[in-house]
Amino acid sequence: MSQPFALPCKGGLNVNLNQLELMGFPGSATELLNFEVDPDGGYRRINGYTLFGASSSAKPNSTNSILGMIVYADGLIVCSGTGIFFSQDGTSWLPLNRASVDASGDNFSTFSGRSLDARTDQEICSFALFEGTSDYGEILICDGANKPFFFKMTGTGALADRTFFAGEITVSGSTAPTVGAMHDNHFVVGGAPTAKNTIFYSSSFDPDSFSGSGAGSIQLTDSVIGLASFRADLIIFCRNSIFKLVNISDSNNIAVVPITRNVGCLDVGSIQEVGGDLLFLSPDGIRTIAGTARIGDVELSSVSRQIQKIVSSISDNINSYVISSGVLRSKSQYRLFYTNVSVDASISKGIIGTLTNEGFSWSETKGIQATGFASGLDQNGVEQLYHGDNKGYVYNHDVGNSFNSEGSASNIESLYYTPDLDFGDIGTRKTLKYVRLSLTPEGEISPDLHVKFDFESADSPQPPVYALDTIPLPATFGTALFNGAVFGAVANPMIRQAVEGSGNTCSFRIKSDDQLAAYSLNGFYIDYMPSGRR
Repeated sequence: MSQPFALPCKGGLNVNLNQLELMGFPGSATELLNFEVDPDGGYRRINGYTLFGASSSAKPNSTNSILGMIVYADGLIVCSGTGIFFSQDGTSWLPLNRASVDASGDNFSTFSGRSLDARTDQEICSFALFEGTSDYGEILICDGANKPFFFKMTGTGALADRTFFAGEITVSGSTAPTVGAMHDNHFVVGGAPTAKNTIFYSSSFDPDSFSGSGAGSIQLTDSVIGLASFRADLIIFCRNSIFKLVNISDSNNIAVVPITRNVGCLDVGSIQEVGGDLLFLSPDGIRTIAGTARIGDVELSSVSRQIQKIVSSISDNINSYVISSGVLRSKSQYRLFYTNVSVDASISKGIIGTLTNEGFSWSETKGIQATGFASGLDQNGVEQLYHGDNKGYVYNHDVGNSFNSEGSASNIESLYYTPDLDFGDIGTRKTLKYVRLSLTPEGEISPDLHVKFDFESADSPQPPVYALDTIPLPATFGTALFNGAVFGAVANPMIRQAVEGSGNTCSFRIKSDDQLAAYSLNGFYIDYMPSGRR
C-alpha cells in the first residue's frame, strides 16, 4: 500500500551540512539558484532585469564601469569613469560634476554650459543624503581620490524648470575620503588614503563646512572601511574592529566607543540596513549589528551559517571582487553581488538573504553582474531598483522574465535541489509512484522534474527527466486573453507526475532555463511504496 510524504519548501540553501545531516531538513536546498525565499514559505524564481533606457547605446559613459549609484529625486545618480551623471529615463544623462556653479544655483541652461570638474581617478563612490529643507535633499559623494562632491536639485517638473547646485567640499586640505554618511545632521567622512584612521565631521546642518562651529575630527586605531547611521549612534566599520560614535552634537561628551576589536568589515559595499539591523560582510560571514534593550548596547551575530562555505570563499578572494549590495524592502531581502570584472556577466554570482520569522534564509544568483546597486523610493513612494555593470550599462533590477544584458535577452536558469530523503527510514527501500508538485505560476511555465536515487549512485538506475506539461496562468472572468490564461484553473495547482524507480533514498530537482514567467515552488507530495529492508 502506498504511503504519502509531504515536503514543504522552506529553510533555503544549506551547503554546510553533510548529506545525512540534511535529511533532518528535507525542505531545504542543496542548490537554490536564481530562486528567492518567500518570507511566507516556498521558493520563487527571481525576476530578471532590463535596460534602463530605450537603447543599448544610452549609457552614462561610453566605456567605463558603473562605480556607484543612488536613487535620487525622480531618477538615478551614477558614477562612471570620471563623471557623475543623473537621468530620469536612462536615455539622456546629465553630467553633474560641474565646476563653478553659482552659489545661488544655476538654471538648466547655465548649469549644462559650465565646464566639467572631472574626477582624477575612477574609484568606487560612496553616497550620503542630507535631507535638509530642499525638494529632494542634497547628495554627498566620496570616492577616495577626489574631494567630496555635493549635488542638489530644487524645483519640480521638467529639468529645464529646476535649479541646480554642485561643487567640491573641502574637508582638510586635499583630503579625499572614501566613505561618508549623514548622522544627526552632520556629514561624517573617513578612510582617506592619507588619513585612513581618521573620521571628520561637519558642522550641524551644514554638510559643506568642516571648519565651522561643531565640526571636528577623531583619530582611531584602525583603518576606516564604512560608516552607517544606526539608531542614535554612528557605526564606524574598520578593517579589524568596529566602533560607535556617540553624542556627535555635544562637544563635551562626544566619544568613540569600541563595539568589538575582534571583528571588522571587508567592504563598504556590503553594508545595508535590513529589518532594523545592519548587515555587513566580515571575514567570518555575513554579520548583523543588532540593538538590544537588555544590555543597552549592541551585539554581533552571524546570519550566514547555512552558506558559510560560499561566504568564506568570497572573503578569501575579496580582492578579486567588486562588492555591491542593496535591499528589496518589499521582499525583506538583502542582495549581495560579488563581481569579478574579468568574467562574463552570464557567470557572475551573488547571494540573496530573505528575512523570515526564523531568521535569514539564503539562495544564490547567477547571471547578474552588478558593480553598483541602488534601491530606494521614488517621489510617489514606489520602490525603485537598479544595478550597473562593468561595461557601463544601467538596468532596471528585478523586472521581466529574462536577463537583458546589454540589450540582448537571455534565459534565466533556475535550479532547486532537495536533500536526499529517506522518508524516516533509510533502511527501507521505496518505490515511487507519483509526485504531486504544488506550484504558484505567474504566467505560462514549463519546468523539468528530475528524480535521483541513493545519492545518485551508479548502482541504482536513475529515471529520465520528466518534462512537466506547460502550466498556464489561472484567470478570472474579465481578465483573460484567448490562448493565454485558463478559466477554472487554480492559483496553486497540484501537478501530478507519475515517476518510476526505487531506492533507499531519493532527491528531487526542479529546473527551468527559459524566458517564461516566474513561479513559486510551495512543496511536494510524494506517493511511495515501501518494500523490504536490506
